[in-house]
Amino acid sequence: MATSTDGVYGLIIVAGMIVVSRDLTASSGDALISVVTTLLVFFAAHVYAAAVSQLARRSGADRGLGAAVRHGIRESSGMIVAGIVPVAILGLGVIGVLADADAVWLALGVDVTLLGILGWLIAASRTDRVLVRLASLLVTAAFGGVIIALKALIHH
Repeated sequence: MATSTDGVYGLIIVAGMIVVSRDLTASSGDALISVVTTLLVFFAAHVYAAAVSQLARRSGADRGLGAAVRHGIRESSGMIVAGIVPVAILGLGVIGVLADADAVWLALGVDVTLLGILGWLIAASRTDRVLVRLASLLVTAAFGGVIIALKALIHH
């Protein structure tokens, strides 16, 4: 099953790559290519690590490579799933529905919002305390907020 923490990793990667790629390029298309490529590489690395870990924990007939890779995909899929919405927003910039700059900033804003939601959900799976959930939401969203603040400082 996909984990929420992989979704957090994925969203932080997406935000970071939007900021970095937008510094070096002039279009949401370039940002989209950079984000998708980096997200897929990190996803593959997570799948590989989870598969190797799975193989190391198992013995005998349970050590099938195919089963280990499927386990890795299930464990890491949150990274890809979490990135779908920001990537789709960048795609709207590519096809001209949004201006490039608007697509980039909207994707970053949605990214931070999704980070906050994941922070809340992660805490909610572990506690009923609303203050702990709220703190988790704020801290998790802050990771994306720091990246956006760096973008604003660097690019404007």
